[in-house]
Amino acid sequence: MNSKSRRWWGQLSLEGLSLLMALLFLAPLLWLFLGAFKAPDGLFGGPLLPQEWKWENFVEAWRSAPFGRFLLNSLVVSSLTTLSVGLTSALAAFALARMEFPFKPLAFVLALGTLMIPGDALLIPNFLTIRNFGWINSYWALIVPFAASGFGIFLLRNAFLQTPRELDDSARLDGATPLTFLFRILLPVNAPALSALSVLTFLSSWNALVWPFVATNRNEWRTAQVGLASFNNIEGNTNIPVVLAATFIVTVPVLLVYFLAQKWFIESAASSGLKG
Repeated sequence: MNSKSRRWWGQLSLEGLSLLMALLFLAPLLWLFLGAFKAPDGLFGGPLLPQEWKWENFVEAWRSAPFGRFLLNSLVVSSLTTLSVGLTSALAAFALARMEFPFKPLAFVLALGTLMIPGDALLIPNFLTIRNFGWINSYWALIVPFAASGFGIFLLRNAFLQTPRELDDSARLDGATPLTFLFRILLPVNAPALSALSVLTFLSSWNALVWPFVATNRNEWRTAQVGLASFNNIEGNTNIPVVLAATFIVTVPVLLVYFLAQKWFIESAASSGLKG
């Protein structure tokens, strides 16, 4: 086998592996989507495609629980958490990467140290804190404990350190303040890192289950994941397609964010590169 054939075979193998990984990733989602349109007796053992597409499963799922309120709560909490994490991470990373102050290495070590604390270990302290503040059943309880991220600080700090120092000098000569330099130059240049942090934070907040379940006990404050879990427990029926329909309703916003953010990430990576 010559070198050209080996390259062709290697490329074909790589493409085949990528296609297989994509199919493995999409298979559960496809089964979830198709199962939401089936009748209860045709969910297992029947053909893959529904013989009769039952759109009423989605109507029944939507009416069985206040999913509109659940989705709104998740959207508000995830969006504000993402904005808070982006802001606090950018400010802290800017100080650690571009400024000099006493105990700077210690501050960075402490920020990294938060990554080593299991989330479950903070469950009770956070609950006692929000209870003392009277934040039970409020957006404050769902957002404030996660308004900062050690991972976000670490990610943006490394991105800022790789940005040429010449930009600092140019901005200083133009009379830009540190905050102006951060928000108008440094963050746009590092848009890929910021967008990646935003996507990860949004998805993590949207998929959170344990903390929203602990911090809320009324439907008007519950998020989509908690509402979906409560819907499964309260219904207690054998109409699994209705449960799948409810699950798909909760999953759709995440899929939209994923596809939109993927395009945003590619465009920001292509447009924010520095030319020598």
